[in-house]
Amino acid sequence: MRLLERMRKEWFMIGIVLAIAGAKLEPSIGVNGGPLMPEITVSYIAVATIFFNSGLSLNTEELTSALVHIKLHLFIQIFTLAFFPAAIWLFLQLLSITPINEWLLKGLQTVGCMPPPVSSAVILTKAVGGNEAAAIFNSAFGSFLRDRVKIKDNHRNNSLLHS
Repeated sequence: MRLLERMRKEWFMIGIVLAIAGAKLEPSIGVNGGPLMPEITVSYIAVATIFFNSGLSLNTEELTSALVHIKLHLFIQIFTLAFFPAAIWLFLQLLSITPINEWLLKGLQTVGCMPPPVSSAVILTKAVGGNEAAAIFNSAFGSFLRDRVKIKDNHRNNSLLHS
């Protein structure tokens, strides 16, 4: 009976392990253009569903109280968008003197500069009983900031190409 209780409690982690095992056994299901169409389902449907479900589970007071925690939001955004990329950069400086493949280091640098995925931040915060409203706000705000930077970079790159 303990095993069944534990499985109920850890259903999310069990689901992740099963999804990874399934992807390892049959990777063609999840490729772009495949039966799951991740270019649509992940980018639009899954993220929208996570925000919708999270929004339904929050009451208005929780969301309002989460918005006024300016110090918390500043800490999370600075940690995610400045401290963590700087720490990764320092780590990469150490790794660059080792025989590790250069492309692996470039990939680590790229991932280190990205904000955490919205779905992971919200779902994992909810799973551990954290401040879900703050997680939703910071995920959305971090994605908004990332998109603004991406748009500015695209405009700058286009103007450089056409000059």
